[in-house]
Amino acid sequence: MDKLTLKKLIIITLGMLMVFLLGMHLHQKTHFNKNVKINNIPVGGLTVQQAYNKVSNTKRKSKIYINKKLVYSGKSTDSGFKLSDKERFSKALHYQYTFFPSRKHENLLVEPADLDKSALNNIDSAIVARIHQLNIGRKAPRDAYAVYQNNKVSVIPAIDGTRYSEQGLCNIANKEFVNGTIHLTPKVITPLSANSKVVQDEKKHLSKLQNRSVVYQVQKTKYNFKASNVISKATYQHGKYHFETDNVKSKIANINNKQATLGKSFKFRTDSGKVISTSNQGTYGWKISSKQAGQTLSKALANNVKSVNAENDIYGKGYSHLGTGYSAVNNHGLGNTYVAVSLAKQHAWFYKNGKCVLSTDIVSGSDDANNRTPKGVWYIMYQQTPSVLRGTNDDGSKYSSPVQYWSPFTLSGCGFHDASWRHNWSKTAYKQTHGGSHGCINMHPENAGDGFHALTKGEPVIIY
Repeated sequence: MDKLTLKKLIIITLGMLMVFLLGMHLHQKTHFNKNVKINNIPVGGLTVQQAYNKVSNTKRKSKIYINKKLVYSGKSTDSGFKLSDKERFSKALHYQYTFFPSRKHENLLVEPADLDKSALNNIDSAIVARIHQLNIGRKAPRDAYAVYQNNKVSVIPAIDGTRYSEQGLCNIANKEFVNGTIHLTPKVITPLSANSKVVQDEKKHLSKLQNRSVVYQVQKTKYNFKASNVISKATYQHGKYHFETDNVKSKIANINNKQATLGKSFKFRTDSGKVISTSNQGTYGWKISSKQAGQTLSKALANNVKSVNAENDIYGKGYSHLGTGYSAVNNHGLGNTYVAVSLAKQHAWFYKNGKCVLSTDIVSGSDDANNRTPKGVWYIMYQQTPSVLRGTNDDGSKYSSPVQYWSPFTLSGCGFHDASWRHNWSKTAYKQTHGGSHGCINMHPENAGDGFHALTKGEPVIIY
């Protein structure tokens, strides 16, 4: 064979090869590969138009399987494709294109622009219900977590479980909804490991507590609390501290014994100069709640706040549960504004900023068990002018008495008020049968207004 013939043969062969490759390229550009499906419908070897016609004319029915078990079967519906969706098939063709024909099995998801997904709520419910059913009797895992305890930070290791996770399955169903038939395989929940970034971040935040302290101011006295004095146990999860504050109880109890006034008798100097101890049965006073103090102090430690006041941690009893007299640091916790009532003398003294602004005779409750004015230190609950007093007489009859001024100090209904109906204002009226009140402090109408205006809400009422 001469050189010229060989050259022609090579040119012809190359030309045929080019024609073959060009033809194959044109076919691949316009036809889907052999084992390609769209929405689980075979479209291998079809053009875009042919694939669109086949898929759009095929009805779709949702069937959801979990571990090969059918958990949901929906109604058969139209595909939902419109002519305007054909461009999506062109994109699918371009996506699966290979220069040489491929036998790779591939299912492409092509979703109509206006696909009706209203069935997804029922599908999600079916998936969740099935996973819950599968998890019956299965062991829940436990994530590793960091913990602060005994002023040390340690990591509690993870515990593996056998429980399935529903997380992600509903997302898969949403993504593959257009397929109609979806096979789901749940995975066992993998707990967070001790070396995970999340747990190491917990450890980092808890370690900050170890060297922190906070000053707790109670009235004028300051107490230093280290983290170990407050926190018995702490964790840091989902960006927040969680505290157990049993350690604070003993120190708060000591502070209450030293400074709190609720439920205690008060030292009090009477108008005659005699120092007495009042009854401890009154409602006036305050006490620190160890639970609330634990929250205040642990929050301060978490935020690295150097000092907090106990004022918002106090509680009381009676009409107000917020406590009374916390700001009164002189006169044994009674302050300089108060009203004192001597039952023996049937007299009341109204003090304002240390000065007696009213001194007046009164009539107290009758000297019997049912009507006696209770001794102790109470406080003015509220004031009302005018008002109507209602109650029950000793004989069981009801009474309704209009008054101009009303300042109650006990929940049982004792208070200061004018008594225009009273004629007997003697020092012994309260000792006579039915001579006293039902427990209230009766005041002369002519000075009841002065007494009313001398009083303030929360002011101590000393009955002795």
